[in-house]
Amino acid sequence: MKKYLGVLLLSITISTVSSQDTADTLWKFNGVTSINFSQMSLTNWAAGGENSVSGNGILNLAANYLSMDGNSSWANELSLGYGLIQQGKDPVRKSDDKIDFASKYGYKASEHWNYTGMLSFKTQFTQGYANPGDIETRTKISNFMAPGYMNLSFGMDYKPSETFTIFIAPVTGKMTFVMDDDLSAAGSFGVDAGQTTRSEFGGYVKVAFTAKLMKNVKLNTKVDLFSNYLENPQYIDVNFDVLLSMKVNDYISASFISQIIYDYDIRFDVLDAGGEPTGETEGRIQFKELFGIGLTYSF
Repeated sequence: MKKYLGVLLLSITISTVSSQDTADTLWKFNGVTSINFSQMSLTNWAAGGENSVSGNGILNLAANYLSMDGNSSWANELSLGYGLIQQGKDPVRKSDDKIDFASKYGYKASEHWNYTGMLSFKTQFTQGYANPGDIETRTKISNFMAPGYMNLSFGMDYKPSETFTIFIAPVTGKMTFVMDDDLSAAGSFGVDAGQTTRSEFGGYVKVAFTAKLMKNVKLNTKVDLFSNYLENPQYIDVNFDVLLSMKVNDYISASFISQIIYDYDIRFDVLDAGGEPTGETEGRIQFKELFGIGLTYSF
């Protein structure tokens, strides 16, 4: 895991350093880091409940380039998130786990349109489990690079303002990686049993929007859509992210994060009335929500 992540971060650092050496004024860098922590302790509490402690960290980095003539642009984004929680006597388990990188290069076609190519990569840091509260019965369902997703897309990017873009890529290659032996053997995430990769070819659309809702409230949202031309094109993969940041002062803020995923190739067991598997599977909408208050630093 450290090897892959190190290569990714090193490539970003090298490109950043080289760009600073050649033309500092052509690059814009910004980032946000946030650490949230919560704790609850109960003693002789008649209403019931359990002691709990949790914490999570978020790091969003961006490096954007615009040539002197305004014809060439290069946008890079890296989003990392990780969280842990312990409730009662249950073992520590993760509450958030995210690695999301995107690099988009564009060449001006008209006032608001660019010819564009984009490379994106998504995975997670550590193992994930079904029934994570019980060490003896929990089942591993994910890991670093299991799944991992890489997209290479070519198309047109519409950008009427600094806060809104639509990237339309009719030519897109998608790779799904399952580099964990157990999950590969089980045929998880749409990869054939015993295989570690799956290739798809289709169309891709990405919509990104940023807005300042109030003086200290900022919204960042993006939607990724992908359709595989060669197999079940009617089932569109959806990844919808929302980040709402509410600033209290220079170092304290609250954040609300939500993510909706639908991928037809990620299957869930269909249960009967008694809660037992029927042997059939189905695709389902996945939803994640995280709210926290803590220390935040922007640059």
